[in-house]
Amino acid sequence: MTSTTERDLFTLPAVGFGTYPLKGEEGVEAIVSALKTGYRYLDSAVNYENEEEVGDAIRKSHIPRDEVMVATKIPGRFHAKDLAAQSLRDSASRMKLDHVDVGLIHWPNPSVDLYVEAWQALIEAQQAGLVKEIGVSNFTAQHLRRIIDETGVTPLVNQIELHPYFPQVEMVQVHEELGIRTQAWSPLGKASAPYSEGPVVEAAKAHDATPAQVILRWHVQRNVMPLPKSATPSRQKENLDVLGLALTDAEVAAITALGKPDGRLFGGDPDTHEEQ
Repeated sequence: MTSTTERDLFTLPAVGFGTYPLKGEEGVEAIVSALKTGYRYLDSAVNYENEEEVGDAIRKSHIPRDEVMVATKIPGRFHAKDLAAQSLRDSASRMKLDHVDVGLIHWPNPSVDLYVEAWQALIEAQQAGLVKEIGVSNFTAQHLRRIIDETGVTPLVNQIELHPYFPQVEMVQVHEELGIRTQAWSPLGKASAPYSEGPVVEAAKAHDATPAQVILRWHVQRNVMPLPKSATPSRQKENLDVLGLALTDAEVAAITALGKPDGRLFGGDPDTHEEQ
């Protein structure tokens, strides 16, 4: 089991870079740009089909390998224990890297009920040195507690859908209680980004910031690690430049209050969604 001291040494940045759906030469260029802008955490997945581009970008950026954290995710079709381990090896091979920094289970696929087995495979892969840290994605509190109870190992992160229309207040609290870092996919809300909502507009004016910067800072102040994606260098810089911004508690609360009961971007309920 990874000790607290060891995990203290594995410090995650405040903001990471999402690589979906960056592919091909344009995708490589976008990821190289992100690395040169200052991002040091790249989030990928087998099902993004861009692991080769991520590896190429790291080499083309000339950023030392030990300064870049690379994450990937095991897809549902590889949950069986031997397949999960092979998935990680295949990911490292596609990236042409000797190891993956963070390996995650992409979705729990509870109807298949192999996610505990996949988690055990990740634990063993970490012990073997194939992956430095391990975590999960789209797990509910029930899924998290089950893998912890059955293995004694707590995930470093749980990457979940999280944006102002779906603030995941309860899950963020669960993560705090369990000692898990919250990562946010689609942190800006994609096409439904709440840039014109009053609390966002008012905070942007008050702090001379863009609406996107306000939302990303909202994540950071909730101890959430957002993973924004942009292929535009100026937007990449803008999205990373939020550490000097400080929202008031009232501003954070007002943005959180934008949450909706049906705030998910699609039917991605971890209790029912199945990923291949």
